[in-house]
This record gives sequence, structure tokens and C-alpha cells, in this order.
Amino acid sequence: MSTRRLRSEDYNDYSSTDVTPEGSPPDGMNGFTRPESYQRFGESNGTTWYQTLIHLLKGNIGTGLLGLPLAVKNAGILLGPLSLLVMGVVAVHCMGILVKCAHHFCYRFQKQFVDYGGAVVYGLESTPSAWLRTHAVWGRRVVGLFLIVTQLGFCCVYFVFLADNLRQVISAANGTTNDCNANRTVTMTPTMDSRLYMVSLLPFVVLLTFIQNLKVLSVFSMLANVAMLGSLVVIYQYIVRDIPDPSDLPLAAAWKTYPLFFGTAIFSFEGIGVVLPLENKMKNPRQFPVILYVGMTIVTVLYISLSVLGYLRFGADIQASITLNLPNCWLYQAVKLLFSFGIFITYAVQFYVPAEIIIPPLVARVSERWGWLVNLLLRVALVSVTCVLAILIPRLDIVISLVGSVSSSALALIFPPLLEIATYYAEGMHPLLIAKDVAISLFGFVGFVVGTYEALL
Repeated sequence: MSTRRLRSEDYNDYSSTDVTPEGSPPDGMNGFTRPESYQRFGESNGTTWYQTLIHLLKGNIGTGLLGLPLAVKNAGILLGPLSLLVMGVVAVHCMGILVKCAHHFCYRFQKQFVDYGGAVVYGLESTPSAWLRTHAVWGRRVVGLFLIVTQLGFCCVYFVFLADNLRQVISAANGTTNDCNANRTVTMTPTMDSRLYMVSLLPFVVLLTFIQNLKVLSVFSMLANVAMLGSLVVIYQYIVRDIPDPSDLPLAAAWKTYPLFFGTAIFSFEGIGVVLPLENKMKNPRQFPVILYVGMTIVTVLYISLSVLGYLRFGADIQASITLNLPNCWLYQAVKLLFSFGIFITYAVQFYVPAEIIIPPLVARVSERWGWLVNLLLRVALVSVTCVLAILIPRLDIVISLVGSVSSSALALIFPPLLEIATYYAEGMHPLLIAKDVAISLFGFVGFVVGTYEALL
């Protein structure tokens, strides 16, 4: 994920559904609501289909992409791409489920917008179980908790990514040449442990998070996206050249490493938090289903192509981030620094969401005189927590897999199918539809348990 989760409260001036007195969507469970059912508010401020597509792509492309070649190694050169394709299809299907359920509750309760947490609350209130209806408010709390864990997990990944890439650039500085045809560095210069780099980066990251104005952050975010896009172009042009014979690569890897593949893959595909706000902000929301499928098709093709080409190019030597495999010449050292700059800036926008959830309620407990100081101290504390967690697990591939298994699998695979059952069970659901939803949730839960266990082990 390379940009912040778009919060629902940022976009509550728009409606993606036409509220009816009956409170029920006209097409029930059959996919997205009909195009004629949409009604727009504040059309002049809405996003176009192109802007929405760009936001969707930005919300799904980040550090997880660079770790996918190693993920394919953990699954196999045949099993890995096939698994990525299946997980992409399932992830997009779950996004569609979330949008459909949100539309249902917009009709039913005459709401302009229902966010992820609100949809889960309404879904639990719709179940036949009295206990679930009584404790429905916990649905929002659980979703909020997983969103916080996910966002702070991304921040941990960024610390490890920055430390690894900076350490490699600095250690190879004396041997860096202008010849990019081969790695000319003979001896790497001794340098600090990567964990010391994380500590060194901490003050700069803290100062960055003191910027709380999203308009200011958006300027930096644009620069970060340009830097990352340019880096990806250079990476692609390098890995497509001189691909060795892939006959020695296993079609399927050992089963013990597959959970690590699952965690990294679902970490990369976890963009479900952006779909409802993006759909709600559009000028013409009925275009969103097409945008979702087109955008996620582009993302899936990008993931599969970079992961396969990266693994084919570097084989068993592939590292946790493909940038670490690039030659030590000035061009590719610049690529590492550019991507690191993009990730450094992205930390602030990823940190924004958990900060907005955690800090305001705590600041409200103190007087206005001390509010600004408490705000800054809490930001320092939260950033320090992400740094400490990164230091405790200083392996990029393990951190990505752990975050993906723990939180991304819940938000992307476990919750949406269960939400569909809770939303429509009382209205009557076909047994095959229930079985499909249960199978997806079980798949996500198994990945959650086994992937977390393997990453911790």
C-alpha cells in the first residue's frame, strides 16, 4: 500500500445509492446495484473515473510489490503465479461484496454513506442471533483495531525497507561504478547493523509525522509516487534482460514456506479499505464496478509480471526486496534511494489514519493548553513503537508476511464473506452462496493462523 487509507468521514458529502423508503436494494444479492439506482450529491467536487482509477492503483501498489519475487520463490515458479491470480480474483470479489453490502444498508437506513465499520455493525444487527445484535457495536471496534494494526504494520515495514536499502547503498558506496553491466563491487565497506539505521532514521520520521495538514502531505505524496514510478520503470528494464535458464527453479516449493507466500501476497492485495470512500467520491458512481475490475486487473498483472520476472532473473538469490538485488552502479543506487524517498514520505500518509483514530480521543481528555504537547508526544510514542517492532523483527520478508497474515487477511478475506452472510441470511440465501462465503472465510482464517505461526516461528 503506497498511500493512506481514505477515511470515510473525508467523503461523506457524496451518496452512491438512491435511498428508497422501502430500505431495500432493488437487486438484492446480485452483484452491484443497478446503474439507474445511483444519485449524486455535490457533483462539481466529485472525482472522475480516471482520478478514481489512479487512487485505486495507488492504494494497492507499495512495498509489498517489491517483496513478491521472494514470495514466488516461497511458493514455486508455477504455483506462485497461479496462487497470485487466484488471490487477486478472490480479493476483488471480496471488495465487490463490501460495496454491495454497503449499498444495501444505505438503502435500508437512508444513509448517504456507510463505511467498513458501519457496514459490519449493521450486518451484525441484521442477524437472527440476539447475542450478535446486542454486541453489534463491537463490529466497528474490531474493524478499527485491524485497520490500526494494518496501518502501523505498514509503518514497521517501511522502517525495515529504509534501513535495508540505505545500509546496502552506504556499504557499497566505495565500490559503486558507472558500469551497470555487472556488479563491480568486490568488497563491501563495513557499516552499522540495519537496526542502528532504524534508530538513526527515527528522529527524521518523527519530524515528518508532525506535519498534520493533508494538503501539505499530498504534495510530498505526489513527489513520492513519481519517484516510485520512475524506479519501477528502471527495475523492469533491468530484470527483463539476460534472464537465465529457469529449468532449475522448482515448480512448487516446500509446503512450509507457502504460508510466508500467503502473508506477502495478501499484504500486497489488501486495498479493500479504499473502495468505499473512492466509490462514494465519484462524480458518476455507476462507473465504479468497471473501474474496480479494470484497476485490479492492472494491479494483478503488475504483481504477477514483476514477481515472475524478478524470480526468473535472480533465482535462489532473490532477496526480501528486489531493489536489494540491483547492481551497485550509480543508476541503480539512485533507484534504491528514489524508492526509499518515496517510502519515507509515504510513512506520514500511512501513519495519518491510525493517528486520527487514536490521538484525538486522548487529546480531548486534557486541557486545550496542553493539547498540542500531548498530541506531539503521542505521535512520538506511536512512531517509536513502530520502530521498536521493526527492530525486534528486522527481516523485511518476515515483517511483510506477519502483517499480511495477521491483519490484511482479516480485512480482505475473512470479514467481507461473513458480512454478506450476516446481511442477507434473514432474506434467504442460496446454500451454494453460503458455502462459497464460508469457504473464502475459512481460507482467510487458515492463512491467518498458519501464516502468523510460521512468521513468528
